[in-house]
Amino acid sequence: MRSVTRRYLRGGQPVNALDDVSLEIPQGRFVAVMGRSGSGKTTFLQCAAGLDRPTSGTVRIGNTDLGSLSEAALTRLRRDRIGFVFQSLNLVPSLTVRENVTLPLLLGGERPDSPQAVERAMRVLESVGLADRADDSPLHLSGGQQQRVAIARALVTDPAVIFADEPTGALDPSTANDVFTLLRRAVDDTGHTVVMVTHDPVAASWADEAVFLAKGRIVTNMVRPQTADVVQVMAELGGC
Repeated sequence: MRSVTRRYLRGGQPVNALDDVSLEIPQGRFVAVMGRSGSGKTTFLQCAAGLDRPTSGTVRIGNTDLGSLSEAALTRLRRDRIGFVFQSLNLVPSLTVRENVTLPLLLGGERPDSPQAVERAMRVLESVGLADRADDSPLHLSGGQQQRVAIARALVTDPAVIFADEPTGALDPSTANDVFTLLRRAVDDTGHTVVMVTHDPVAASWADEAVFLAKGRIVTNMVRPQTADVVQVMAELGGC
């Protein structure tokens, strides 16, 4: 991201949800984006992931300038090169676990029941420990297991970047740690890049770097964040 500003009108007045934000995230890095409510975290994720276009500035994934893409091309990039994990899982209850995982392949024009698609789905389900639940409905899984299915779905296209938005907000601490372990493994074992928006200092401690936003600006960065240090910075910023 280079000099990214995203301006909205609020009550007829312009407000910068992001204000001249510049950040470079190398491949194979786990970054937590933090800040109190209204700091710009969600807008940051939306602009970085190509879900929204900035008012000014540039966003690149690899060598691709997202601002140069048509809506159709941007949709293809999100489908093929970006994985998403959200607090609201968006799993389809009428599909099996494996069919949910193969949805991105279907959207890319691949038959979800082809041997190649099934193999890829089973491989990522194995990586999250759910290969034995492939034929089950997601309704029969716990909340933590459903989130692991969502991570498998994000991984199935081998994306350049995985964006996670409060991925454990509805989970208990033990189950949340399982999810963080999977995201950490995606970085360490397979070289994926993970960008996670969170308000949780414990979540941030799993990252390589924490980036703190306030009033739409990056106010500080922390390498190898520790929970106590993150708590202190968040307190200085006025809490979550």
